[in-house]
Amino acid sequence: MSESGDKRLGAAVRAAWCTIIIWAIWLTIAWFVWLGMMHAQPGWILALWGGGDLTWADVQRVTIWFFGAFKALMLVAVMASIWLTLYARRLKRA
Repeated sequence: MSESGDKRLGAAVRAAWCTIIIWAIWLTIAWFVWLGMMHAQPGWILALWGGGDLTWADVQRVTIWFFGAFKALMLVAVMASIWLTLYARRLKRA
């Protein structure tokens, strides 16, 4: 692989890891904020989500699914970043 290709691949690997770090920080902060909201259970959240027959159990179920899906996507991104890192190291050796 050419020298510029190595640099581009290395930059992509670094960008992927930085993105995952930011993603994990955002997810952690959002989770703690959401735990605080679930403890306080302000009425405006139910109104914001449509009100009506919506209960806190429904809101909790939706957010747990959201955070679970977000963590599953993060796992895919981590695995792709690991693969890119190993691929870049093998190219440097070759």
